[in-house]
Amino acid sequence: MKWPHPSARPGRAALAGRVDGQLVDTSYLIDRNADLAIVTDKDADGLSIIRHSTAHLLAYAVKELFPEAQVTIGPEIENGFYYDFAYKRPFTPEDLAAIEKKMAELAKKDIPVERYELPRDEAIAYFKSIGEAYKAEIIESIPQGEVLSLYREGEFTDLCRGPHVPSTGKLKVFKLMKVAGAYWRGDSKNEMLQRVYGTAWAKKEDLDAYLYMLEEAEKRDHRKLGVQLDLFHLQDEAPGMVFWHPRAGSCGRTSSNTCAPS
Repeated sequence: MKWPHPSARPGRAALAGRVDGQLVDTSYLIDRNADLAIVTDKDADGLSIIRHSTAHLLAYAVKELFPEAQVTIGPEIENGFYYDFAYKRPFTPEDLAAIEKKMAELAKKDIPVERYELPRDEAIAYFKSIGEAYKAEIIESIPQGEVLSLYREGEFTDLCRGPHVPSTGKLKVFKLMKVAGAYWRGDSKNEMLQRVYGTAWAKKEDLDAYLYMLEEAEKRDHRKLGVQLDLFHLQDEAPGMVFWHPRAGSCGRTSSNTCAPS
């Protein structure tokens, strides 16, 4: 039995499923009697799938806008995801805005996300043929004889275990947050990549609440408050050093006198 497309059945909210406890795509072929559970955006697994799928959407958008960029890895993390790219120049804030806009366009097209398998050596040859040297290197570290799963959405294909959402239209609430540097494979001897961080949620109100929480936390950042209150300053020439001002000592004495027993 093969699951019909989500739009053709009552369970159109399905993002994935659990078959005998194993997370699977909605395209998974059920060829036996099995315990089946539908995974939606109300489930923790559903949110995880949304975030990882949005990382792939990010990579798709980057490849559309910057074809020379090479993709590497893009996992889910707490409250979001990231994807590492190799590119000839740093991404700018304007680039991030353009990438996020392209992601929204691709999501609106509701492009099917298709899973297929390739033998290890064929997968290596495929990624080398499209100029994705980093992805080919990842696969080369996988043992011989393995059959790998790939996911294709439109013109973009990536290596992944999955599962993923059935189509890009399931990804509606996301925001790119920042760009940072990251060494390839976490080794400082390797080249520096660009890590694009993002967050994704099931509902817009969840995203708004998360962004509000970050905004409030930033207001209470002691590194900013201390400078604003003339308690100390920091210098680029001495990272990690705090240069205290006289006002900080006065505050300390006032605090001690207030707390001292009478």
